[in-house]
Amino acid sequence: MAAAKRRKSDRPTPSYRRAAAAADAPAAGDPFTGTEPAAADPVPAATPDAPVAKKAGRNLPAAIAVGVLLLAVVAASLVFRPEFFVAFAVLAVGGAVWELAQAFKRKNIRLPLLPLLVGTAGILVSSYYSGSEALMVSFLLTVGGVVVWCALDESGAAGVRDAAAGVFATAWLPFMAGFVMLLLAEPRGELRVALFVLLAVASDTGGYVAGVLFGRHPLAPTVSPKKSIEGLMGSFVLAIAVGLVGAHLLDADPWVGVALGVLAPLTATLGDLAESLLKRDLDLKDMGRLLPGHGGILDRLDSLLITAPLVYVLLATAVPG
Repeated sequence: MAAAKRRKSDRPTPSYRRAAAAADAPAAGDPFTGTEPAAADPVPAATPDAPVAKKAGRNLPAAIAVGVLLLAVVAASLVFRPEFFVAFAVLAVGGAVWELAQAFKRKNIRLPLLPLLVGTAGILVSSYYSGSEALMVSFLLTVGGVVVWCALDESGAAGVRDAAAGVFATAWLPFMAGFVMLLLAEPRGELRVALFVLLAVASDTGGYVAGVLFGRHPLAPTVSPKKSIEGLMGSFVLAIAVGLVGAHLLDADPWVGVALGVLAPLTATLGDLAESLLKRDLDLKDMGRLLPGHGGILDRLDSLLITAPLVYVLLATAVPG
């Protein structure tokens, strides 16, 4: 009887077993590499009973501070000299190219950084000073330089793979950003660029607030579990308000503002989801860590880049200046 009692007393208590299981469990994500949880343990979508802090999913004070600082830099560059904004855009897109190169290294893909960075500066500067024809010419020259560089650097399948990745990076980052330079070169270009930036900010802010407060129905649970249909509705509301104000300032018809407010959140959301798919393939949570509360530069540019051609074409057609 005494031996039986001793054996019973030697058994781990339930609390001890839970603590041991927690200690042995793998971490949900590596804070140094930014890897996400494995596919077998997906991040659960926000539920109605989840606290707002958990549904937010980011360092809110840091995100607000960094966002305000970035908006202040953009506003100052647009107010003082357009060339300052061009220089800021070259630095931002160049930083995004560098982040993408570091991310691709995880899959043994080497982006040719030198021709990409030189091409980025060439595409953006020539687009601002010489228009859409220069955008296409500089894009093609950059693509040619990337392909030749990769062919000389590495032959065979690896060279083809790296060249294809370089062409993809050129088309996604500096080429799309070139449309922002075309906006800036238009009459009242500073106002057009400000409207473009504020549309993206309104889409992100409206979607974030509505998603945190009212999010119930996932928008794309397999790609981005935290995005909700209610969040997308919030993006529409705030973006339409910004679009109407911008259309008034540009002396355009109200329908232009409504069209911008409806289409910009769609392209911004598509760009964000596309980057989320890429990050899942690369086993990354964020593309970088340069912007506290936001991730990397590319995590901020993903929605802007794909929205730029839409805003440029719509304003150039409806408000030719």
